[in-house]
Amino acid sequence: MTTMSFIGRDIGVDLGTANTLVYVRGRGIVLDEPSVVAINLHTGGVLAVGAEAKKMIGRTPAHVVATRPLKDGVIADFDVTERMLRYFIQKVHRRSWSKPRMVVCVPSGITAVEHRAVVEAATQAGARQVHIIEEPMAAAIGAGLPVADATGSMIVDVGGGTTEVAVISLGGIVVARSIRTAGDELDNAIVQYVKKNHSLLLGDRTAEELKMAIGSAWPAPEGDLQRAEIRGRDVITGLPRTVEITTDELRTALEEPVNAIVDTVRTTLDECPPELAGDIMDRGVVLTGGGALLRGLDERLRQETGMPVHIADDPLHTVALGAGRCVEEFEALRTVLAARTRSLLPAHAR
Repeated sequence: MTTMSFIGRDIGVDLGTANTLVYVRGRGIVLDEPSVVAINLHTGGVLAVGAEAKKMIGRTPAHVVATRPLKDGVIADFDVTERMLRYFIQKVHRRSWSKPRMVVCVPSGITAVEHRAVVEAATQAGARQVHIIEEPMAAAIGAGLPVADATGSMIVDVGGGTTEVAVISLGGIVVARSIRTAGDELDNAIVQYVKKNHSLLLGDRTAEELKMAIGSAWPAPEGDLQRAEIRGRDVITGLPRTVEITTDELRTALEEPVNAIVDTVRTTLDECPPELAGDIMDRGVVLTGGGALLRGLDERLRQETGMPVHIADDPLHTVALGAGRCVEEFEALRTVLAARTRSLLPAHAR
């Protein structure tokens, strides 16, 4: 077998609560789909995975359920996660015999049991060797930070299920915090606010669309007040109804989860060694993940911490790009992987 055939078999996976991204060595990011699986309860068969399954959320008959097998960044349903991973691997590797070496990104705060579940799910899905790398490290690599240097770099990765905050130096994580407050909690906060203040029930998809359209973490400039119409079910009458909501209302709705994220960043900075804190003051904090796109979050962090805050060039893909760089330069980055990851070679591949 030629060297080129091996190159295409190494992949990096950003196994996210909201979306799963797959990076194939030599090809880049080839898959970016929602982490959703639609299952027929009568037969147990998988009806759809990814984007097609997400369209079914809230619209399925009783015998079909569209589920997200990952919750708060970790596996909530092992069997469904394994089937989802297998589908994605087969989608990018057409040859059924292909067993890739895989780098999988996980939250920094996962337990040993959760770590083992990820490795086993990837192995059962067809990986011949699994390496786990923590999301903040992958995000820092993907953002182009000098993780191997003797200088402090700070990353804040606001994903779908978790927010990861870490200070990195010399190829290792010096201080890290992981909280299960991120995109999903922001959506839920909007649902609860609209229910309480407008007596209207919203679906999670509607809340997410509203957050992306006019959501904000910092007051908008005067005269820049945005409005949006939302449709939902009236709590009292049970009938469909439309209400108008403003940017200011959404900022109020998002205050609690945004505060939790800001507090985590401040706590991490508190625990950071003085020399590294000085480096961060010079270089700034890098913001990645889907939550980085929330309007005003960078300004809010800037005002609350007094640190420069920069949004990564491609925040949605930063973690996957970091995993991809580990795959592309596996030997060069082996020291980084060895410092913060553990690997498992399946018995059949030994």
